[in-house]
Amino acid sequence: MATRRCIETSSWVSKPICSKDVQLHICGVPFTLGRELLAARSAKLAELLKLNPQEDLSHLLEGIPADPKTFELVGRFCHGYEVNITAENVVRVCCLASFLEMTEDHSTNNLLKTALTFFEQKVIPSWNKSVRALRTTESILQPASKLGLVDACADSIITKALTNPHFLGEPVKILTSDDDGDDNENTHRPNARRRLFVLDWKYEDLTTLSLQLYEPIIRSMIQRQVSSEYVAASICRYAKTQVFSTAAIGDDMPISKKHDQREAIEAVQRLLPHERGLIPCTLLFEMLRLAIALEASLECRNGFEIRIGKQLDQATVKDLLIPSHGYAKELQYDTECVKRILKIFYCNYTSPDVSGLITVAELVEDFLAEVASDIDLKMSTFISVAEMSIAASAGTQRRSDGIYRAIDIYLDKHRYLTESEKEVLCRVLDCNKMTSEACEHAAQNDRLPLRVVVQVLFVGQLQIRDTIAKEVQGSDDGMRKSVEQLEEQTARIGSSEDEVLTEIEKMGSKVMELEKDCYMMRTGIRINCCSRAKKEKVGMWKEMKRKFGCITSMHDCNCHVKKKKKKVHPR
Repeated sequence: MATRRCIETSSWVSKPICSKDVQLHICGVPFTLGRELLAARSAKLAELLKLNPQEDLSHLLEGIPADPKTFELVGRFCHGYEVNITAENVVRVCCLASFLEMTEDHSTNNLLKTALTFFEQKVIPSWNKSVRALRTTESILQPASKLGLVDACADSIITKALTNPHFLGEPVKILTSDDDGDDNENTHRPNARRRLFVLDWKYEDLTTLSLQLYEPIIRSMIQRQVSSEYVAASICRYAKTQVFSTAAIGDDMPISKKHDQREAIEAVQRLLPHERGLIPCTLLFEMLRLAIALEASLECRNGFEIRIGKQLDQATVKDLLIPSHGYAKELQYDTECVKRILKIFYCNYTSPDVSGLITVAELVEDFLAEVASDIDLKMSTFISVAEMSIAASAGTQRRSDGIYRAIDIYLDKHRYLTESEKEVLCRVLDCNKMTSEACEHAAQNDRLPLRVVVQVLFVGQLQIRDTIAKEVQGSDDGMRKSVEQLEEQTARIGSSEDEVLTEIEKMGSKVMELEKDCYMMRTGIRINCCSRAKKEKVGMWKEMKRKFGCITSMHDCNCHVKKKKKKVHPR
């Protein structure tokens, strides 16, 4: 294929120049083309050849929007060869065809119409091809914009992002303490079902565009209300790939490169949404550190501080350790920046839940413990930061152990302080809110001023007294509760006894009625039994007399049995 291409292109690149040919130099590469073939397709070249028949036209084509590869495609088209137009070269072909006036007015089925048709039918409907085509406009932005190709690609990208924001990448994941790992990449990874039915599932990334193309597209997306979380994901990825991926910043960094990075970080700040929680607080702190190191504009740094201040309760102590630069370089960390961020947080905190205030107060105490070891940290700065934390959490039942720990570290690293200075420093410590463990440690701490130690001992005694009083009160309450429970049980038993007596009376009356019925039944049974016995006795004697033949009248009785007279015995 390569050999065939060389043979095909030899007709205008390497063959000897004759009277019917013209030689052009494009970016230092010579091209030998047929004079009549060029004139038949290009109105501009036809006019130039007519006015300058014997001259080299290269100097007349200065500013031509073409590179050797694109001009080779034009030469192939003029000579009747097949032209392979793709998303990567269609914009350049359109610009060059427009420059050379290869229109339908000059020749039918000309190159400009062919390229524009491909652009409309193949490039615009596809997200990937639109991004690839737009990426090629960076070096020919002006002619491409004049033809409307840049706007067409941008509109196509924005419209598709409105329909499916996943083209911009998955939202940034906010890592918590329960998450493992620190991989915050938010590139789009389709699920298995999407991979089965969509072959081209890997989307072209907008972050590969230059800043001059990327910024207006993202700004238009924001105006047309593309989902903020997906826009933020794209911006964060742009910052990682175009800003943080470069070499470390130092004094030997080229000025031009530093300028480009400064422009990029300032653009990122302008584009970032202001909603809370869309971007990890740690990433915002990284952007702020970079903006400070690059000496970005004050507006840029303030923008990052405002976004951080709105979600400071999501930060860590490591985030607050911002290295000092400029006039404050003698200090290890930039405490003034932290104070500004704290003010922004307190001014924007409107939630009735005080948990956020407590979280930030604990965060500041840990920060003070970290920076307290800086020998250059002024006592006034330490006190001002501590007072901001205490004032914000004044209405909460918080302990002062964190402030005490920071003060102890500061006193240990600043042993030159006088007794009066130590007392001034310890004014931010509320001994009444210290735990018993902290009071026990402070009572034996020789770094604390004597007045504070006495106050701690007094507070410790009060805590012991309160503990004993609570225990006694607890036992009294327990006894009182037991008595109340006993009384309730007694009252419950009393009411139960009344109910039992009533039931017993009812049962007694029923028993009496049953006994009366039983007596009457027994009497009736006895009478019936007696009458039946008499009848049975008379019947028996009659049967016996009949058997013995004595059943006759008393006068006809012929029985040989003599009757004995009964002896009557007196009773």
